[in-house]
Amino acid sequence: MRKKLRDLRAALEKGARAPAHYTVKQAVEAWLEQGLKGKAESSRSTYRSLATTHIYPHLGAAKLRDLDADQLDAWLDDRKDVLATTSLQLVFSVLSRSITHAQRRGKVPQNIATLVEVPEGKAGRPSKSLSVEQGMAVLKAGEGTWIHAYVVLALLVGIRTEETRPLTWDRVHTDPADGSEAYIDVWRSVRRHGETKTQKSRRSLAMPRRAAEVLRVHRASQQAACREAGREWAPGGLVFPNVSAELRTALDVRRNLRALLKEAGFADPAAWTTRELRTSFVSLLSDHGLRIEDIARLVGHSGTQTTERVYRKQIRPVITKGAEAMDEIFDPQRGAEPSSS
Repeated sequence: MRKKLRDLRAALEKGARAPAHYTVKQAVEAWLEQGLKGKAESSRSTYRSLATTHIYPHLGAAKLRDLDADQLDAWLDDRKDVLATTSLQLVFSVLSRSITHAQRRGKVPQNIATLVEVPEGKAGRPSKSLSVEQGMAVLKAGEGTWIHAYVVLALLVGIRTEETRPLTWDRVHTDPADGSEAYIDVWRSVRRHGETKTQKSRRSLAMPRRAAEVLRVHRASQQAACREAGREWAPGGLVFPNVSAELRTALDVRRNLRALLKEAGFADPAAWTTRELRTSFVSLLSDHGLRIEDIARLVGHSGTQTTERVYRKQIRPVITKGAEAMDEIFDPQRGAEPSSS
């Protein structure tokens, strides 16, 4: 009993010392500035955007010391109709971690966020997959442009957008010296320190003939542009750089993808995202007959559960190789040709 009284007295003293006018917005801003050391700028940008959109307008002016569970419950009930469950949890995490950061610095006696539960948000937008006919249209659109080459690689090889954007030419082997089939090394991503999402995401993947041909043309075009600009083409340079020869943002890729989809005749290009090229890769291979185990290896999953739950739309129990299957899907006459071996 005495210990409880001492703890209560200590909490009251801390509350009395906590600044009366310190706001939720100030707490979040302090955490964004001081509590994310070592985090990638992309993470900081995401947290900042979530705070600006979903925390500041509703709770930003509230005095942190006076914030109570009822206020947080009301805020969460309002946001659950706007955000999907994962996004709602992430926004709440930003707030809770900000309050913890303030608590450690004597700005508030306790983290009131620990007393509430995050409800279910609205249902997320289900991912989609291109049909073979849509895929054919996409592969013909924008020929000769960088986004056409990007889409061909993403759709026919299935690598993540975070793996495609930092891809460099020294990892693209369209004509291996030993005469083997064309392939790419998926060894880097835009994640912190350039690591791939998982250990199994670090992989080398054969390219369908169509992808290899498009990348040869894209490389030649890039080399010609460098010569015209008086620059030396770098074999270790980015395959899909922006106009400043730097890494393209995901937003820039998505914007260009939707322009290509419009050219391909899609009625609502804005309804599609870049990651759905990868979803389509999985679904098309599954519909064509690849086993789920083989597809999981191709996309770099550690097991089949994620592949089956998130990506695959159809199930057919036949085995074949990914690059050969894509040749058969999008170039059936050439795909049927016997190999030289």
